[in-house]
Amino acid sequence: MPQLLRIFFTGMMISFLGTLPLGTLNVAAMQISISDGIRPALYFSIGALLVEVAYVRVSLVAIDWVRKNRNIFIFLEWLTLIVIVALAVSSFVAATGSKEAKNVILSNTMHRFWLGMAMSAVNPMQIPFWFGWSNILFTRQLLLPRKDFYNSYTSGIGFGTLIGHCIFIFGGRLIVEWLNAGQHLIQWIIGGIFSITAILQAWRMFRHKDAITKME
Repeated sequence: MPQLLRIFFTGMMISFLGTLPLGTLNVAAMQISISDGIRPALYFSIGALLVEVAYVRVSLVAIDWVRKNRNIFIFLEWLTLIVIVALAVSSFVAATGSKEAKNVILSNTMHRFWLGMAMSAVNPMQIPFWFGWSNILFTRQLLLPRKDFYNSYTSGIGFGTLIGHCIFIFGGRLIVEWLNAGQHLIQWIIGGIFSITAILQAWRMFRHKDAITKME
């Protein structure tokens, strides 16, 4: 049992720290919390983390299949870039619109849980991240090729991602209230973050730093 707790907290800490840098999903969760409320943002984060956990399972048991199906992940990377650009454009459109204008992608009729799953599913960069960490943990024998270890590890990862997203969800709202900033300013800031993220994504792709290349 101590070994299972150890791998649980190891997965949780890696996931938590990996969630803290600004990225598409945590910034999206923050924007949803600001524009639509805490509950929709939590639904979004839960949907996103479930897909992340599924990707971790893939990286643990089907990595050969992943390598043989490189074109799928190249397609997903292009789709991710399109989504990020669309998020940036939507934020800028909302910033120049009426006072109540919202990002039409993040504030649409789709349930936020399914939106979180969809946006997380097109982000293949999670696979090399967890493939690398899992290899390290296997090497140090903290993670063993057993179902109970996999369950504990992935549960910790999901919990760590949720904690990291909560910092953005609740912290974003607190910062907005503290600054007393209007929706327009927030939309400009978040649009800028998405724009930078899109540039970095394009740079990685054109420099051939894609998900599969990193694993190779």
